[in-house]
Amino acid sequence: MKKTSTRLADGRELVYYDLRDDTVRDAVDRRPLERTVTTSEVRRDPLLGDSVAVASHRQGRTYHPPADECPLCPSAGERLSEIPDSSYDVVVFENRFPSLAGDSGRCEVVCFTSDHNASFADLSEEQAGLVLDAWTDRTSELSHLPSVEQVFCFENRGAEIGVTLGHPHGQIYAYPFTTPRTALMLRQAAAHKEATGGENLFDAVLGEELAGERVVLEGEHWAAFVPYAAHWPYEVHLYPKRRVPDLLGLDEAARTEFPQVYLELLRRFDRIFGIGEPPTPYIAAWHQAPFGQLEDFEGVGRDDFALHLELFTIRRTSGKLKFLAGSESGMNVFINDVPPERAAQRLREVAS
Repeated sequence: MKKTSTRLADGRELVYYDLRDDTVRDAVDRRPLERTVTTSEVRRDPLLGDSVAVASHRQGRTYHPPADECPLCPSAGERLSEIPDSSYDVVVFENRFPSLAGDSGRCEVVCFTSDHNASFADLSEEQAGLVLDAWTDRTSELSHLPSVEQVFCFENRGAEIGVTLGHPHGQIYAYPFTTPRTALMLRQAAAHKEATGGENLFDAVLGEELAGERVVLEGEHWAAFVPYAAHWPYEVHLYPKRRVPDLLGLDEAARTEFPQVYLELLRRFDRIFGIGEPPTPYIAAWHQAPFGQLEDFEGVGRDDFALHLELFTIRRTSGKLKFLAGSESGMNVFINDVPPERAAQRLREVAS
């Protein structure tokens, strides 16, 4: 992998990740952009103890542009985009309309390919491996920013999810706090460790799932399963078999196998609802340990956390979506219409 860092016309950082070491990236952003002004602010809810990002400047962000005006395609002639060069393998740049900025963290966009009509599932194993390298590098870089406590790499795919740009891309949020979801997992891990005399919760969950009926696919270094208490109709958790706290901890064997397993999972997701159905909308989310000493979680440290990827769709059956209504949105109590065992069986049935 070759990494080339440059700056856009308004001062935002852009990084090219290339498969070839001899690739030259010297294109200049020719757009007449003024410096980006953001209004991002993090407010803490005194009742729930969580945080909300208030970012009113995002109201003006790009919304469903036509394909020939896509800001994530390479620049071509006088059609100038966020990527100054005429081609790229993988690109990461600071979001022009960030939810988090400055002392409130940072938001980046990850473009998986220059092909506007592709999806992550269309990538080759080599290309998917490069995306993994980019996620890992950004996690490392962002973790050293003084305002950042947790790094979250994710992909929203599909208009049903709320995606406003059709180009295959993901995002990275660098939070100035530990997110509520991660805090819950750390508290559960601490309680389990104390109750069992030192057993790791993530290891226990993975061991139980591998011995059960909800395994979707398994490699030498990775395992994918539908969890016992899945919140979503089709939800898969992908774990490295050797526990590590973050992407930086993956060894070469796990990094090599990841594209094979992950691409197969994504392709199965597109076949869940049958041939001829629209592409399956999904969210793919990396769960990584926060950086720091975790003083608020007595009894556990970073090494007690297990890196894993959560992949789920909000489509519950052909032509029908799972909406977060009263119980889910009001009380955070999910009701799942698809038994996890049936979901796992279906995901095994659609193997290529």
